[in-house]
Amino acid sequence: MKYTSLLVLVLVFLLPFGPAVYGDEEKQPAKEAASAAAEEGHSHGAMKEKRVVAAVDADGVQRVEVVGGGYYFDPNYIVVKVNVPVELKVRKEAGYTPHDIVVKAPEAGIDFAESLGKDPKVIAFTPKAVGKYEMYCSKKLIFVKSHKDRGMVGTIEVVQ
Repeated sequence: MKYTSLLVLVLVFLLPFGPAVYGDEEKQPAKEAASAAAEEGHSHGAMKEKRVVAAVDADGVQRVEVVGGGYYFDPNYIVVKVNVPVELKVRKEAGYTPHDIVVKAPEAGIDFAESLGKDPKVIAFTPKAVGKYEMYCSKKLIFVKSHKDRGMVGTIEVVQ
């Protein structure tokens, strides 16, 4: 009897924090792509790779727009040139779930953690080393998978 009362109490507490709080209301094409990939035998559940090679603008800056939401980044694979300034213009899709974008590679000149909002923000850096660097969302609610574990990851590849 004690355990039944405890279970009811826990459910009453957690029900108001259902799918809307965890972001499941954000049914995005990328999320559908992840479901399709899972059905095809891919167990990682991550969005299919969307690769963008940054072009160098007339002012010498590489610019890429990144949208995050629904446990994905779009694009999720960004290729930039070493020793050429980069500006990522980042924003979040509509919805209540908080997201951020993080890359921790100070040895490569790429080190940022920026919250995503509906208004775009510009993240500027100059990559100093060739390689592949993980970008991810660091958000996590207690008792559920982190956004990174749910597939909100990507790569910044720095090339010659």
